[in-house]
Amino acid sequence: MQVRSASDRLTLDPEVVERFRYDCAGLLGAVPSSEQKLALAVSGGPDSLALLLLAHNAWPGAVIAATVDHGLRPEAVEEAALVRRLCNQLDVPHETLAGSVPVTGNLQQGARALRYALLADWAIGRAAWVATAHQQDDVAETFLMRARRGAGVGGLAAMAASRPLGPVTLIRPLLGWTRTELEDLVAAAGIAPVRDPSNADPRFDRARIRALLAEAGDLPADRLALAAANLRDAEDALAWAAEREWQARATITPNQVTIDPAGLPRELRRRLAERAVATVRAAHGLGPDWRETGLEPLLAALDAGGTGTIAEVMARTKAAMWRFELAPPRRSH
Repeated sequence: MQVRSASDRLTLDPEVVERFRYDCAGLLGAVPSSEQKLALAVSGGPDSLALLLLAHNAWPGAVIAATVDHGLRPEAVEEAALVRRLCNQLDVPHETLAGSVPVTGNLQQGARALRYALLADWAIGRAAWVATAHQQDDVAETFLMRARRGAGVGGLAAMAASRPLGPVTLIRPLLGWTRTELEDLVAAAGIAPVRDPSNADPRFDRARIRALLAEAGDLPADRLALAAANLRDAEDALAWAAEREWQARATITPNQVTIDPAGLPRELRRRLAERAVATVRAAHGLGPDWRETGLEPLLAALDAGGTGTIAEVMARTKAAMWRFELAPPRRSH
């Protein structure tokens, strides 16, 4: 990344900055200040550089930035240094957060988990919010990736515009902006962004979906993103209904969770079963990570009046009630 222009080119059009402030207003709940700062995740790509320019122009002196080095590419060290040089031009404090992605499992999922963990730890005591640069095309790509896998409402729903991230709030203020808009903004500022080679590597799902969208004119990103946004509304409504039914139908004792499933639609029965499993696991000190895909056969067993086990939790139907408890240890032979 090379900054080729004078610092005055880093001053953006006031209308563009005002649009950004408007998009942030409902997510922040307060105006960033020197006492209550807005932290940015800046990789050096065009989207995150646009976020940096927008946030700095919106609230100068109230922004800090970090670049995560996942330990996956040797180029990441220089890319972080280039981001730091731009931040120095803008008088934005910058740090590089280094970590290692686990060698097992999905590489991109591991990188994402590491990134959020590092950002959450870094932001403590420094900022009230952490902003990432996810934008409209990202939403469209994720929607297609998950639709191909047969995801349900929760999987197809657009990523939340805000959510807790440890003790701070993660916000995504650019979900209404296109990749082209953000790239044009960075180019107009005279900045050549970093290009992550994985974005064009066909070994990765997202790269293949991105290429498909670029070639298929009948899959407009804005329409796909709108469908995902509508499903986000539906997901929020289902989550609200599930919480209400949990309060009304779940009985929790030290050793057992009992649920009355009578009359509930299947999706709400599934959500209550998922929560019951998580509750039993938490009560016995088991970790929060477990494969929820196994819920479908468990739900079928319970609906049929039978018994099933998932993630060290046994569930059974008794007197029309669902009962969840820690599964007995397996016998060794």
